Order: sequence, then structure tokens, then C-alpha cells
Amino acid sequence: MNRLTAGQPAPDFTLLDQNSNAVTLSALRGQKVLIYFYPKASTPGCTTQACGLRDTAADFAALNTRVLGISPDAPAKLKKFEDKQQLNFTLLADETHQVADAFGVWGPKKFMGKSFDGIHRISFLIDEHGVIQHVFDDFKTSNHHDVVLAYLKSA
Repeated sequence: MNRLTAGQPAPDFTLLDQNSNAVTLSALRGQKVLIYFYPKASTPGCTTQACGLRDTAADFAALNTRVLGISPDAPAKLKKFEDKQQLNFTLLADETHQVADAFGVWGPKKFMGKSFDGIHRISFLIDEHGVIQHVFDDFKTSNHHDVVLAYLKSA
């Protein structure tokens, strides 16, 4: 894994959202974008993280920040996740993990004694010009939204 760092331009991409609509990162210039990578929709940790972002969506909007969640799930699975949890932000399907690779968050993991490749739970704040402003890699799923909002309010 060769993770991107603050100050680097965010790689542009186009992915399908939970409604199978194409979303292109460069089309969102002019606002901040929080890209949060998560391993799998509808799992306990990912649900906790997503619900925290859902419950603070107005705070992110007030700070001109759009939230994009990216996982290797298919759009149909993301739609079920959105509906079940009543999510109010965009989920993107990175089924080939091409975007996760570009950001350097796809790599070796261990879970319950098994080794495999997957997405590491890391978030990137992209500024209005498409440059990575901050990388969040030290948080719990339950306080992710608080950590990001505290940074946004202090920046």
C-alpha cells in the first residue's frame, strides 16, 4: 500500500452510486469532499460509522462538505444499505477496488486469524481545488464523524 498524503492531488475517478448513477470527483470541485473508505456495507462497524455520518449530515453541509462512502460492494447492495439505515449521503461502488488502489487503501489485512486483501478504513478530506487536505486514520467507527467535524471546524 502506498497511501496518499495531505498536499497531493486526489486522483479523479468516476464510480456508480447506490442508484447506479455515475459520480465523478472532479465534478464536485468548489466544495470540500470527505471520501471515507469502508470494507463492507451492512456490517456492524460500517453501519456504526455510516449512521454517525448520517446523523451529522447537516453539520457537514453547513461546512460545505459533501460525504462520499466508498466500498467494494455492488450498487444494489449499497442501495439496500442506504434504505435499511436511511442514509442521506452518497455511497459509491468500487467493485474492482481501482479507486481504493489509487488512494493507497487496498492491501493486506488480518481478521480472525485469516489474511486477505481488502479496504483499510481511512478517510480523505479533499479541498475545493481537488487536493487532499487531511487524512484521517486514527478514529473509531463510533467517533469518525466527530473527529472529522472537529478538524473541519478548526481548519
